[in-house]
Amino acid sequence: MGSRASTLLRDEEIEEIKKETGFSHSQITRLYSRFTSLDKGENGTLSREDFQRIPELAINPLGDRIINAFFPEGEDQVNFRGFMRTLAHFRPIEDNEKSKDQNGPEPLNSRSNKLHFAFQLYDLDKDDKISREELLQVLRMMVGVNISDEQLGSIADRTIQEADQDGDSAISFTEFVKNRESIYRTKQKGCPLLFQHTTTNLSVVDSVQGKNKNTNYWAPLTEKTTDFME
Repeated sequence: MGSRASTLLRDEEIEEIKKETGFSHSQITRLYSRFTSLDKGENGTLSREDFQRIPELAINPLGDRIINAFFPEGEDQVNFRGFMRTLAHFRPIEDNEKSKDQNGPEPLNSRSNKLHFAFQLYDLDKDDKISREELLQVLRMMVGVNISDEQLGSIADRTIQEADQDGDSAISFTEFVKNRESIYRTKQKGCPLLFQHTTTNLSVVDSVQGKNKNTNYWAPLTEKTTDFME
């Protein structure tokens, strides 16, 4: 019990997290309560295994990608500050209007930061490009055996062809941003999941807080994620 008591948030820490992430005092305290409930080792950090105890992430086909986003490269534990910084990417952009600071840094949930965060979920080898194979890996995770490999390959090829402007058969971050409208149109061409998914999947904040009881992960992969990408 001593280690948990020693990690109680101080008022000054809450204020710092508010400024850094845009979350309200009540949201921070609620998320801290959830964080400590997941922290089975009572050491003030979470492991990947702790995240996997969140039911909505455990059943989501992209759960491992979302979980990995909480961990800096080479790290296997995340503290509460790091946890909150990652969650901040999932806040609706509209929330920035409520606490706009013209002299402060760009909010973590700005449009550009959201897009960069989403891009990194695809770019597994961190080469700043989404390759055909990386695209196919995501598609296979999301549709399983419901679409043939030939159909998935066709979707991946068409998506890259529409977005690729420099002819390198991959999607750079600049191309990802510039072509997001044509990328989203893939939804009408037979794949309702592509680039429309990942990050507010499940409404991540609600899931982490334990509030989201919806175990149908298909609905959040479509229209319910637009506040992240917009």
